[in-house]
Amino acid sequence: MIKDLAQFRILAANLSGGTSKSEIKKMVMDIITAHGIKGRVLDFGAGRGELIKLLSRIDDMELHGVDIMNRPEDLPRAVSWRQQDLNDGLPCAPEYFDAVVCSEVIEHLENPRSVFRNLFTALRPGGKLVLTMPNQENLRSFLTLIFRGHFASFQEHDYPAHITALLRTDLIRMCQETGFSEPYFYYTNCGWMPKARTTWQKASLNLLRGRLFSDNLGMAATKSQRT
Repeated sequence: MIKDLAQFRILAANLSGGTSKSEIKKMVMDIITAHGIKGRVLDFGAGRGELIKLLSRIDDMELHGVDIMNRPEDLPRAVSWRQQDLNDGLPCAPEYFDAVVCSEVIEHLENPRSVFRNLFTALRPGGKLVLTMPNQENLRSFLTLIFRGHFASFQEHDYPAHITALLRTDLIRMCQETGFSEPYFYYTNCGWMPKARTTWQKASLNLLRGRLFSDNLGMAATKSQRT
């Protein structure tokens, strides 16, 4: 039994590895491009810094990273880094960031509503929240829930890295509760049969796509403007 909270959270971070699949990072980059995101951007849960390195190729972006993990040694020097528990509030000034990216992080945290409130406060009016997480509403996850008692990404071997399973409805409600716009949803179009992703998608002539056939989803929402 893990009795120390700090030990528990560090263990969870180490199990996650601080990285995500290439198709997830591609989805994030596509969302950022589609929404024309620039300015001061926070990678909330930056891990190994892989996404920040991709973001550093975009002009007119001031990059910040925060994670419980140490600053990656090969991170560009211009990137600001803060090491802290992501369950804690951000110490930045209100309305500091133009955008926050929270990719494959929310499922690791204990109170997603608190996270949404903190990120809302950190964003300027009109700022963007880009979030990705495991998709609990694909066929594989539904079947795993029926036959094994929990969603596919929240089985025993995923614990304690994955502790909070959310659905699209949860994200919509949290956006409404905190003042974000109605979210746009995106999908990796990759998954369901994880040992043969590429072959499976090609065999289906790319028809097996979207919510039921993607392992991960993305979301983009905007902080409401002042009235």
